[in-house]
Amino acid sequence: MPALVPTELTGTITWLGRVPHRDAPEIETVALTELALTFAGAKDEVHAGLTRPSCSRVVSQYRKGTEIRNVRQLSVVSAEELATIAAKLDLEAIDPAWMGASVVISGLPDFSHLPPSSRLQFEGGCTITVDMQNQPCQFPAKTIERARPGHGKGFKPAAEGLRGVTAWVEREGLLKIGAKVRLHVPSQRHWTGMA
Repeated sequence: MPALVPTELTGTITWLGRVPHRDAPEIETVALTELALTFAGAKDEVHAGLTRPSCSRVVSQYRKGTEIRNVRQLSVVSAEELATIAAKLDLEAIDPAWMGASVVISGLPDFSHLPPSSRLQFEGGCTITVDMQNQPCQFPAKTIERARPGHGKGFKPAAEGLRGVTAWVEREGLLKIGAKVRLHVPSQRHWTGMA
C-alpha cells in the first residue's frame, strides 16, 4: 500500500523567487520566471544546502548553530492566504518578495496547514516535501514596513496560521510560472497522542 495518496487537488505556480543573501535587515527577494531545484535547493539561495545551522525554529531540540539536515530549503506560500494577510493589514496586496517566498501557489485550500510530509509534485516531475508550517517572523514585517509604512507592525498577528510551509527538494527539476502542481498526502490517521 502506498504511503502517499495522490489527491485530486491541484494548484498553479503564480510566482517564483529567491533570497540571495542575509546582508540586509529586511528580506530582499529576487522575482524569477523559473526556478531550478537540486537536492540542495535553489542555486544562490540563502536557504540552499543539504545541511544548515539550527535556528530558533528548533531551539527546543538543538543549541542555536548546530549543523542539522536542511528541511527548510524553500518557503512556499498560498496566493489566497497572501490576499487574506493583505486584507488584514489594509493593503491592496502583499508582494511575495516581501515574504521571502520561493514559490507561490494558487488553488490549494488551507495551504499553511498541509500535513507534514505531504508532497507537492509539479509538472515535469519535480517534487518537494512539506516539512512544517512556517511561522511569521520579524523579517517580512520589516520589509512590509519599509515598503508600506505603518503596515509592517501588524504582520505577525495577521499572518498567524497563514505564512505557508517550509519544504525541501525530494526530486530535482525546473519550476516555471503557470505550471500545475498536484498534492499528495500521507496515508495515516490523525495523531491522537496529545488529545
